[in-house]
Amino acid sequence: MLVKELRYSLHVIFRPIDGFWDLKHEKRGSFKAAMIILAAALITFVIIERYTGFLFNPVNLLYVNIFREIVTFLTIFVLFVVSNWCLTTLMDGKGTMADIAMATAYALTPFILINLPLVAFSNVITLQESAFYYMFLTIGVLWTAGLIILGTMVTHEYTMSKTLLTLFFIIVGMMIMVFLGLLFFSVIQRIVGLIYVLYKEITFRM
Repeated sequence: MLVKELRYSLHVIFRPIDGFWDLKHEKRGSFKAAMIILAAALITFVIIERYTGFLFNPVNLLYVNIFREIVTFLTIFVLFVVSNWCLTTLMDGKGTMADIAMATAYALTPFILINLPLVAFSNVITLQESAFYYMFLTIGVLWTAGLIILGTMVTHEYTMSKTLLTLFFIIVGMMIMVFLGLLFFSVIQRIVGLIYVLYKEITFRM
């Protein structure tokens, strides 16, 4: 059953309108399968950062922190899902948070299928053949982005224009949440620092 639900991701990426509709209404996928796809996308992201050929990898491997890369990837995913749910709840969206998470995870399938072979490809080609690398990289990005757009549209039963407007506000919402999160941790850090200074001052005087 799980294998069938994972294989359904291939149907979604080639027939996205029907695919996302059946994903939500016909239960042809599952949340468990979506989380496996998300985990595969996360592993793919880490592999890209570490093993892309040096000619095409702008990242200095000496400064690559796997834990930070994992947290970054998952944070972006969670922020998108939460911002999506918060905004679409106010804009008559029909999808639940679980629906949004599933659709977004299934939309990451091309990211996995294209980038894993592309990492290997990047280690055997030369700069003269870089056009092929960047062509497939662009296809992967556009395909995944297009699926996220269609997944949002079908999940919430929006028109395309309303979907694009909603996605713009979702991105703004993600930026606001990041700002508020950084502000919160900054305030907490200052409070902890103040408490520590007061503690040291009190113990010194005693």
